Amino acid sequence: MRPNRTRSPRWARAWRCLSGSLALLLIANGCAVWDPFAPAPLPPAKRAGGTEIREYRIGVPDRLEMTVWQHPDVSGPLLVRNDGKVSVPLMGDIQAAGLTPTELAEKIRTALSDFISDPRVDIAVTEMRSQVASVIGGGVVRSGQIELQRNTRVIEAIAAMGGLTAFAKKRDIRILRNTAHGQVEYRFDYTAFIRGEAPDSNLLLEPGDTVIVPD
Repeated sequence: MRPNRTRSPRWARAWRCLSGSLALLLIANGCAVWDPFAPAPLPPAKRAGGTEIREYRIGVPDRLEMTVWQHPDVSGPLLVRNDGKVSVPLMGDIQAAGLTPTELAEKIRTALSDFISDPRVDIAVTEMRSQVASVIGGGVVRSGQIELQRNTRVIEAIAAMGGLTAFAKKRDIRILRNTAHGQVEYRFDYTAFIRGEAPDSNLLLEPGDTVIVPD
């Protein structure tokens, strides 16, 4: 006597076949299983191997130096006030926060044209007080803030704080970044980076970033 066998519904058998096919397809294509606790993928525009360099934006309370060629009486230092403006001789208050030095120079040049014939204006940022990132944790010699230059990356930020301590967890360095969609966390494996295995993880830092180096 043959044993009784319970036959699965036709839709169940079809679903198992489809699931198996999808699994084989994912494996064949090297797809990874989604991990809700994995760090965020690296932002493509800020990778170490990319060509994009963040252009500096003036902010509060940066210090600037304005040079109007052949007009030293108009040239001089400028302070970006809390309202984002600077006081420029002959013109009064001009909005500076949010502009690049080149954009501000052009804005001042246009306004100065009413007083000076064909003025040439240069703006230099002498103190980048608004563009800072923090480096904290027991894995660095000292914690604190650093001023971000145009190409400051994680490795430069750590070096600016005296480097890593002997007990630093080099494989578990994190970068926290506030975005419009909430806080995002990236990982930086110092050991892998030094070996040339993870060049993209050396992120270009943005204002407000926090680099955490645990011990």
